[in-house]
Amino acid sequence: MRIKGRGAERAFGPVRRAGITFLLGLLPLFFILGSLHFGRMGLSLSEVWASLFGGEVSETVRALVLRVRLPRVIAASLVGVNLAVSGAAFQGIFRNPLVESRILGVSAGAAFGAALAMVLQSGPAGIQILAFLGGLLAAGLAILLGTAFGGGILVLVLSGVLVSSFFSSLVSLVKYFADPYVQLPGITFWLMGGISTVLWHDVLPLAVASFLGVAGLFLLRWRLNLLTLSEAEAQALGLHVRRLRFLVIALGTLLTAAAVSVSGVVGWVGLIVPHAARALVGPDHLFLIPASAGLGAAVLILFDNIARTALPTEIPLDILTGLIGVPVFFALFMRQIRRGGGWK
Repeated sequence: MRIKGRGAERAFGPVRRAGITFLLGLLPLFFILGSLHFGRMGLSLSEVWASLFGGEVSETVRALVLRVRLPRVIAASLVGVNLAVSGAAFQGIFRNPLVESRILGVSAGAAFGAALAMVLQSGPAGIQILAFLGGLLAAGLAILLGTAFGGGILVLVLSGVLVSSFFSSLVSLVKYFADPYVQLPGITFWLMGGISTVLWHDVLPLAVASFLGVAGLFLLRWRLNLLTLSEAEAQALGLHVRRLRFLVIALGTLLTAAAVSVSGVVGWVGLIVPHAARALVGPDHLFLIPASAGLGAAVLILFDNIARTALPTEIPLDILTGLIGVPVFFALFMRQIRRGGGWK
């Protein structure tokens, strides 16, 4: 899909877009290195390097880098990738700049699964599994409900709102019956988001889901461009719109559910990062998907660093992303208004 207007074509030329996308892809590497370096126990870059590549360093430092900080920063980057890429895909297929990765109730379903697992005392693995399954269940119900009433874009969005509200009520019900001293604090903290407890065994399934979801959406990049047209135009070009839309929703749901099962509820990333990436590289998903992935990873690593170092106690990620995300989104919104642009 091309950007209309000669000025826009010059501004989003393929060489410029490819260069910016490449730089955004490298950006998380610098943030990962910085995240391994900074913390409550400051480490020199030489200590970080030695820990990563088998140099001479104390076992305490090596354990801190390899067992604590590295899995956490990789998890943060993958969560950022998942939320940003799924948000970009959903904004494209729903043709709505206010849509994000949680549109189909995935986060609410995952929250219910996690809360239920905590009440059932299922342990960390059980929490992640039930959160993941809860997210998939919520999205599946939204799709079934939307399909039953025609499967249009507006119907799917409204179905997502209904399902999200339903599972949010179930979360409140679980919290009401939870032990107020043992279980309720854990549920509340999980709902505010965070990756402070992530270990290596949490990273592998997240990485697999991230690879499958991002690779699948990238392979569909040209069809995603066509989905941003009207349904009639896309069908005229030979596209099976509903089948492709549900495939994109399935891949986006996989990404979101996997992210939320590890990090808890983290808002705004799936909304703001695609906007920022689109402003930098344009709406073509050939560039938008990798740009959103790189920028999303860098942003969440940055947020996680702030969360664990800004105060003596760790700040929940959802609080931090909300405090920073609202003014950033407002700035992006005003920038678009000043340019006289709509959704392109």
